[in-house]
Amino acid sequence: MDEIKRIAIIGLGYVGLPLAMEFAKCFSVIGFDIDEARITELNKGNDHTLEADIKELKKLKKKKNDSKKGLFFTSNLKEIKTATVFIITVPTPIDRYNSPDLSYLLKASEEVGSVLKPNDVVIYESTVYPGCTEEECVPVLEKISGLKFNKDFFAGYSPERINPGDKINTLPTIKKVTSGSTPAVADKIDELYKVIVKAGTHKAPSIKVAEASKAIENAQRDVNISFVNELALIFDKIGIDTNEVLEAAGTKWNFLKFKPGLVGGHCISVDPYYLAYKAVSLGYHPQVILSGRRINDLMGQFVANKVVKLMIEKGHKIKSSNALIMGITFKENCPDIRNSKVIDIYHELKQFGLNVDIYDPWVNAQQAENEFNVDVLSEIDSSKNYTAIVVAVAHKEFLNFDFKKYKKKGAIIFDTKACLDKNIADARL
Repeated sequence: MDEIKRIAIIGLGYVGLPLAMEFAKCFSVIGFDIDEARITELNKGNDHTLEADIKELKKLKKKKNDSKKGLFFTSNLKEIKTATVFIITVPTPIDRYNSPDLSYLLKASEEVGSVLKPNDVVIYESTVYPGCTEEECVPVLEKISGLKFNKDFFAGYSPERINPGDKINTLPTIKKVTSGSTPAVADKIDELYKVIVKAGTHKAPSIKVAEASKAIENAQRDVNISFVNELALIFDKIGIDTNEVLEAAGTKWNFLKFKPGLVGGHCISVDPYYLAYKAVSLGYHPQVILSGRRINDLMGQFVANKVVKLMIEKGHKIKSSNALIMGITFKENCPDIRNSKVIDIYHELKQFGLNVDIYDPWVNAQQAENEFNVDVLSEIDSSKNYTAIVVAVAHKEFLNFDFKKYKKKGAIIFDTKACLDKNIADARL
């Protein structure tokens, strides 16, 4: 691999933009995205994901033909030709059948393949199953470019570890797994990431090992959360508070402190399906991974059913009553709605005949409508009477909300995040 002259980041979302900004402090970087609106937004110095430090973003921006370190944004594929390292950070979601959707990844591979040159390196950061880079992506690069893998061009895999909304555990502070298609390229890729990742790197012995490490990171969390979610289902029937049980058990030094809740987002609710897909393709049906997924996918339905039962206990009418869901993002204090399981609560309550509003001051209403076909309020109509309120996300704005106003009128308060005073909530996960 020749000396790095320019780096192109393909995909400028929650993963790509922070990566582009960090590399731009040391290299000449081109940020590429097919979404022209996203490029326009970034060129204006804005970022709807709220991941970027806007002052730093504006400081790093440079002109197109400037070869010095800095960052240039474009949606013109021809303008990334001058790069010698291409890092692909596009989404890898699942489809309606919970199978991997590689369409974005393969499309990005086609785009990079069309500008690939001898000695270039393509690094993938998108979450995939073990073997995907070499079995699915590299053949596309070879076909489109006409170049030979590991002779004319090289590949690597370095799984992203971005945590949306987290301003403490950021890219430079999280150890990075790296890998390459040859020992020499693996060394070069590892050295490249060491430039920006102050926490250091871990060079995996192969691309497949690096891919697998990403898959099991989140599968492990998913399985552990599914265990405490199952406990929540059991303890609800017993009539005891799950969080109080976990607090007591947590006094033992080796107890793992996971909490029950809705498991959504871009990683934990998706990655296990990638690993399971690969396992099934090899003739093995994973038991633990998929059972954990089933439990976690049921939690939205459980919350909605519990709310309705509580309403019945208090003598409330169900059909046509007003319910408010507070928060639709997959986690607190960020605008990310990807794979949010809050929508499951919404649909279940609607099926019971309730009128359901969703309030989330962090969310772009148009994005929510496009993603879930629902209206999201940026403000609550204070004159509206809600019979049930579900705190689905622990946004900071919700922690000081006047729930007593609604409690006085008999409203049911369900706290899915155990973030409220226990005296306020009628029930919680």
